[in-house]
Formats: sequence, structure tokens, C-alpha cells
Amino acid sequence: MHTPPVLLVIAHGSRDPRHAATVHALVREARAQRPGVRVETAFLDFSVPSVPGVLESLAAEGVRDVVALPLLLTRAFHAKSDIPSVLRAAPPSLRIRQAGVLGPSPLLLTALDRRLYEAGLTPADKPTTGVVLASAGSSDPEAIAVIADIAREWRHTGWCAVRPAFASARLPRTEDAVRELRALGCARVAVAPYVLAPGRLPDRIARGAAGADVLSAVLGPAPEVARVLLRRYQEALVRELATASA
Repeated sequence: MHTPPVLLVIAHGSRDPRHAATVHALVREARAQRPGVRVETAFLDFSVPSVPGVLESLAAEGVRDVVALPLLLTRAFHAKSDIPSVLRAAPPSLRIRQAGVLGPSPLLLTALDRRLYEAGLTPADKPTTGVVLASAGSSDPEAIAVIADIAREWRHTGWCAVRPAFASARLPRTEDAVRELRALGCARVAVAPYVLAPGRLPDRIARGAAGADVLSAVLGPAPEVARVLLRRYQEALVRELATASA
């Protein structure tokens, strides 16, 4: 029986231990959803195991096929530069395909809704609630444009208003977007972190949410996030089949 390629989830890593714990919880959720696929985890920085270390171990085991999935919400510097660079240094016996980043995806909007409902809102609150879509931020214009598009798309699902905000590298900050939604006249203001795991920048988002009525949790191991992860893995396999048959 053919063994499917190993799915290697590559997270950024953080000095904050909550980051790695959340990544591992998400990977456990993905394994539970697709028990037939071997899922491994590696980190670019700060946390272990490292990407080169995991790739060496897989090669030593005799693994041949790997799909490397950047655990990122936007296609910014890490997806375009860091990850391809570290994958190019992999053992030559490995055949590695890089999957796409997680976002954007309608499933991630569902996960954002889930976290807001867990924080106390209900679908009936949507028309009177303004939401700050608070991301980590990036100096990459493509990534920033994607966040703006996501905010517009999410607004069309029924929220009073949705405004993007950034914890670094870009304005507005979370607190500025909260004030803007108050000025618009939204009855309540919620902050939804569009981040995968806790850390320094999510903490900055939380501080900026002090003037909001609701702050939801990070996306973390939401089942929808795991579904997107597995979908990107499948898309990488289908893409290769299409290329091979072309």
C-alpha cells in the first residue's frame, strides 16, 4: 500500500512557550482529522525541533516524500525566502514540495467567528458589532493587501463593520481601529486576533484591545484551521499530479 508523503508543518517559533504548545495542539488536531497522514512539526527559530534536524531525521529513516507546509496566514517574507532557503539545504534523498500558506480561506473566517462566539458574542450580535481584524503585521505589501481583502470579505458576512489593524510594521494599531469603530457608532466593538499562536505580537494586540468590549482568543487549534492545513497538503499533492501528467 502506498504511504502518503509526510506532512511537515513549519512554524516560525517563539521564545514564548505558549507558541510551541499551541502549534503542537494544532498538529494534534490535524492528526486526529487525517489519521492516515504522518504529520511532523518543526520550527524556524527559537523552538525545537529545528527544520534541518527534522529533515535529517526523516532522511535517516528512509522517508522519501515530504510536503512542507508553512504555518503562516499570509505569504510574506518567511514563506517567500526563509522557508525555501532552509528546504534547499535538505538532504538530497528527500523529495520536498512546499505547500501554500494557510490564508486566505473561508474556513479561517469561520474560525474567527468561532473564537468570537466563544468569547461571548452570538450570530445575532453581528449587525451591531464592529470587529477589528488584528494581524501581526508585515512589511510585505502583498500580505497587507490580503489582510485588507479579508476584512472586506468578512464584513460581507454580516458584521456592522470590519477594520484591519496591525501589531507591527504597519498602521493602524489595534487601539486606533477600536476608536474608529466607536466613532462609526457600532454598539459594541470586538477585537479578533488573526494570529495562530500566542506570543509578543498577540500580547500587543491584547493590550490594544483594552478599549474594546470583546477580545477573542488566537486561532490556535481550531478545527477549521486544521482543515485548512490538511487542504493545503492535499492541494500540493494534486498540483504535483497535474504537473506530472501535463
